[in-house]
Amino acid sequence: MPEVTYLEALRQGMLEEMERDESVFILGEDIGAYGGAFKVTDGFLDRFGPSRVIDTPISEAAIVGAAAGAAHMGLRPIAEMQFIDFISCAYDMLTNYVATARYRAGLATPIVVRGPSGGYVRGGPFHSQMPEAAFFHTPGLKLVAPATARDAKGLIKAAIRDDDPVIYFEHKFLYRRIKEDLPEGEEILTPIGKARMAREGTDLTIVTWSALVWKALEAAEQVAKEDRAEIEVLDLRTLLPMDDEAIMSSTKKTNRVLIVHEDTRTGGLAGEITARINESAFEWLDAPVRRVTAHDTPIPYAPTLEDYVLPQTADIVSAARRLLAY
Repeated sequence: MPEVTYLEALRQGMLEEMERDESVFILGEDIGAYGGAFKVTDGFLDRFGPSRVIDTPISEAAIVGAAAGAAHMGLRPIAEMQFIDFISCAYDMLTNYVATARYRAGLATPIVVRGPSGGYVRGGPFHSQMPEAAFFHTPGLKLVAPATARDAKGLIKAAIRDDDPVIYFEHKFLYRRIKEDLPEGEEILTPIGKARMAREGTDLTIVTWSALVWKALEAAEQVAKEDRAEIEVLDLRTLLPMDDEAIMSSTKKTNRVLIVHEDTRTGGLAGEITARINESAFEWLDAPVRRVTAHDTPIPYAPTLEDYVLPQTADIVSAARRLLAY
């Protein structure tokens, strides 16, 4: 089995879907001749031609709007945001139009909006955000955030086939750092709405997603070695719809929950997950639900400051030990 990076797995998923279904096409800034800012779509133009690989002007609203119109006409567009931070420029189109089109007018809108997200790459405030919370409360959208190469491929394929609009958060820190053996010729489809048990445990549950799955796993190994406690790590994979069943099952198993995410603390998804646990599994808790998140500040350029603002393995270890002490 060949070892495949997160980035290559994403490429494979899109290539397979474009070959399988002629209605699938991609559009975005510099995705054609240049091959994308991170080379995710390198070679696509030569393979599929300019009618299915479309370079666009620098207008995220226009990219999403064009994709929505194409989706209404029976196509399945993949719209790339060169950096997910600039999806804010298409916020109106996504929340007021795309997310409501099926409800308002019965218009199928099978559109995938994907883009490089997250920090830990010294990208500063405009190229390091995880804006999932901005879309989480919008009915009609689906949100996915893969942490592994297998899920990067499986979720992009599932998103393309889905008849609802999907925002796909691919973490740029993972692009070339995460590798996995993926069998050639195997059909990999990751179901939207189902979490993945990344590590079994009995003493504490960490609920997380995207790049922080790996820091949570590092923290779990450190705690197991130094504190003799077994931490369970639940990788949500899909943020909307959220796998409540998996969260509650793990909560009832370990009786302690730590939620870890890269987005800012105020208004982040940890608050919603905490509320759901308190509503559905409060009597199973032996300690308050805690969270480890980014600080409420833009992401700095300076490496030392970025390391302070974003959650680190040591932060997770410290929070886990505090919960285990109850």
